[in-house]
Amino acid sequence: MAEARATRRRAEEAEMEAEAGTEGDDGDGGGSSDYTSEDEGTEDYRRGGYHAVRVGDSFKQGAYVVQSKLGWGHFSTVWLAWDTGHSRYVALKVQKSAQHYTEAAMDEIKILKQIADGDPDDSRCVVKLLDHFKHSGPNGNHVCMVFEFLGDNLLTLIKYTDYHGIPLPMVKEICRHVLIGLDYLHRTLSIIHTDLKPENILLESTIDPSKDPRKSGVPLVAPSARTDDPPPKAHAPSVNGGLTRNQKKKIRRKAKRAAAATSEGSGTVASGETDGSDDRGNLSTANEGSPNQDGDKKEEGEGSRRGSKGTRKKMALEADLKCKLVDFGNACWTYKQFTSDIQTRQYRCPEVILGSKYSTSADLWSFACICFELATGDVLFDPHSGDSYDRDEVCLFISFQDISYLYKT
Repeated sequence: MAEARATRRRAEEAEMEAEAGTEGDDGDGGGSSDYTSEDEGTEDYRRGGYHAVRVGDSFKQGAYVVQSKLGWGHFSTVWLAWDTGHSRYVALKVQKSAQHYTEAAMDEIKILKQIADGDPDDSRCVVKLLDHFKHSGPNGNHVCMVFEFLGDNLLTLIKYTDYHGIPLPMVKEICRHVLIGLDYLHRTLSIIHTDLKPENILLESTIDPSKDPRKSGVPLVAPSARTDDPPPKAHAPSVNGGLTRNQKKKIRRKAKRAAAATSEGSGTVASGETDGSDDRGNLSTANEGSPNQDGDKKEEGEGSRRGSKGTRKKMALEADLKCKLVDFGNACWTYKQFTSDIQTRQYRCPEVILGSKYSTSADLWSFACICFELATGDVLFDPHSGDSYDRDEVCLFISFQDISYLYKT
C-alpha cells in the first residue's frame, strides 16, 4: 500500500509538470528536466533561480555555516546550518532570486515576524523565524530566512507506521498542538495558513534519534570546506520559454511507467520530505527545519525489510509528539488575501473549490482531513478525473455526500 500510494503521487506530479512546464521568472525555461520528488533538478540554477549552495559555505559574514541539505521547494532550497553566534543548528532557507520570489519572501517574513513577536515564550506551536537577510550570488540577490531546527513532518510519521495509522491517543496529542497553533494564528493574529497538510506540520524532534544532528554527535563541517560534487549547471534555455515538446513527452512516459508500477505492486518510493502530495505543483517551499528523511527506505533482503518496518513502527509509537506549524509561504491575513488558488487538492475545502470567499475555516477543513489521515494512514479525499468530470467536481461530490450523511446521523 505504501509503495502504491507514493508511486501514484509521483505519477500525478509528473503529469502536472508535463502540462504546466517548470516555473520560470523571465520565460527562460531550462533544458532536459530531471525533476523528481527527491531533487530540484538543475535547470533553475540560473539567473533569477536557485543559489548554488555547497556544504561548508558561509552566509552573513560567517554567521551561518552550511552542514547538509534538508530539502527543496519550487521557491527555495533549505539547508542545515550551524549558527556560529549561538552555537546551535538552524534551518537556512535560500529563496530564488527573481523579483516575484523576493516579493513573496518579504510577504512571508512579515507574517513570520508577527508570529514571532506575539509568541515570546515559544508556547504557540508555530515555527520561529530567527533571522533573515539577503545574500548576493551569481544568479542574483537571494532572500534568506533562518528558522529553528525541527524534526520530521507528520507524513514521515505516517510512513513509519507503513500507512496503517497511529493510535487515537497519539492523534489527539498531535491535534492538541495543531489546534493551539491554529487558535493563535486565527484568533490572535487573523492569519490563515492556507496550505495545512502533514508535510507542513513538523515534530520538534526526529523520530529516529540517530538522524538528529543534535544527538548523533556528527562533527561540524568547517567553513569553506567543499564537497567533491560539482555545483549544478544550467542547461541551455529552450526556445519556447518552458519545457520542450520532447521533454514533456519524456515526463509523460515517466508518469505512465510509475502508474504501471503501481498496478503491479512495485515502484520507487518518494522521500518523506518531498512527497508530491500537491498535484497542482509544490506551491509551498521546502519544509523549514526538517531533516530530509525517507521513512520507507528499503533494506536488502526480505527479513531485514520486515525487521526494519518493525523498528520504524516502534520508533513512531515512541516519538515525541510535540509539533509546530511551518511553511507560511502561502499564508495571508483574513483582511488581506493574495489569491483564491490555495490549499493542496487533498486538503482543499469546498468553498475554495467553488471559488467562493474563504476564511480561517479553510484551515479547519484541512485540519480535519489530516486527523483522518493520521488515524487511518490514508487520505480522506483523493479524487481522480474522468472523461466528463474533473477532480474538483469529484471532491465536491464526495464532500457533500459526507456532510449530508453527518447531518442525517
